[in-house]
Amino acid sequence: MTSTILRTSLMAAAIAAGMLLFAGSARAQNPNQGPMAPPPTFEAHRMPSTPKPGPPPIPQEQIVQKLAANEDAAQRAYAAYDFTETIRIEEVDGGGKFTVVGDSYVKPDGQRYWRVTKPPVSTLQLTTYQLDDVRPIMTIPLFFLTSDHISEYDFVYLGQQKLDDLNTYILQVKPKRLNRAQRFFDGIVYVDDQDLAIVESFGKFVSEIGGSGTPLPFSMYEVFRQNFQQKYWLPTYIRSDDYTGGDQLHLRLVVRSTDFKPNAAAVPAPMAPNPSTSH
Repeated sequence: MTSTILRTSLMAAAIAAGMLLFAGSARAQNPNQGPMAPPPTFEAHRMPSTPKPGPPPIPQEQIVQKLAANEDAAQRAYAAYDFTETIRIEEVDGGGKFTVVGDSYVKPDGQRYWRVTKPPVSTLQLTTYQLDDVRPIMTIPLFFLTSDHISEYDFVYLGQQKLDDLNTYILQVKPKRLNRAQRFFDGIVYVDDQDLAIVESFGKFVSEIGGSGTPLPFSMYEVFRQNFQQKYWLPTYIRSDDYTGGDQLHLRLVVRSTDFKPNAAAVPAPMAPNPSTSH
C-alpha cells in the first residue's frame, strides 16, 4: 500500500534574527516503498520577524515536556531498527547525481554503524564527490530534544500550521549556550497537537567551534518523520538545498531511509511502520 507523501518545506532567511520562511506540507514516504521520488516543488511564505500568535492552546511548558518524553520513546524505538539508507546529491541545474546505498545497523554494543551495500554511482557533470566526502552525513544528529537536553534550549511559540490532516504547533528552538563537546539544534519544530510529538523540523546544527570539517556545503536540514505503530514519529527523509562555487552551483541532498527491520538488540522490537502517516 502506498502512503501519501506529506512534506513541509521551510526556508530561513536568518534564523538568528528570527526571520523564518515556511510553506506547504508533505511527509516522507512509507519506508516500505521503492525508489526515491523527486522532492516536490514548494512555495515559501515569509513570517513576520517578531510573530505575535498569542499564547498556545495549552501551556508551552506542557508541550515541551511532552514532546521531550516522546523524543525519548522515539529514540529507543529507532535504535531497535536496522534499515537501508540511500544518500543522493543532485545537481539541480545540471541534472547529474551522486548516489550511494548502505545499511544502517546497530551492533550488540548499542552503537549505530553504516556500511556500503552498493558501490557509489555518479553522473555529476559540474562537480565531483566520493564516498569519503559524504560519510559526514552519517553524523547528522536526528534526535536533539530528549528529556536530558531540553534544559539547554529556549523555546518560543510561533503559532499553528496545518500539515495535511495534522494540526501542528510551531516552536522556535535555540540553544542557550554553545560548547565544544556537543552540537545543538537551532531552528524550528512542528509538533502534532494531539500526540505532542515532533513530526518535522528545519534548522542547523551548531557548536562553539565553527565548521564541521565536511566538504559538503549543506547546513540547513529539513527532517521529515513517519508514524510507526501509530505511536512513534521516526525520521525517514532528510533534505537540504545549498549552493557552492561562489553561489553558482545549486546542490540538493536527499537522505532516504527504507526497509526497516527489527534488529537483534530489539527486546521487544517495535512493529513495522503503519502504512498510513495519518492519525
